Amino acid sequence: MTDACHANSPGGASRNEEAAALGIAKWLGLAAAPSFAIMALLTGVFGDGSRDMLCVAVDDASPLSGMVPMYLLMSAFHLAPWLTLISGRASRRRRRKTAPESASMT
Repeated sequence: MTDACHANSPGGASRNEEAAALGIAKWLGLAAAPSFAIMALLTGVFGDGSRDMLCVAVDDASPLSGMVPMYLLMSAFHLAPWLTLISGRASRRRRRKTAPESASMT
């Protein structure tokens, strides 16, 4: 489908709308890990431990049962956007440092 047909079709999004949606999705991805880390901290400090004790009372309970470990695991699983952001900045910084050297050699 051509760009003109795509933008003019019913329910079709323009390129600006698609870019805005991708930008929002990127920021939401970056917000997930810190949000879960804060939730783990708040649950650990202010949370009621009696609900977690119900899960621990089971004989075969996992050491990862409870809300705090769950939030920490969710935070760890959502670190990918942060790692991508950090690695992208580091590679751009390396390229900037090597660019003047390669230009002076030619």
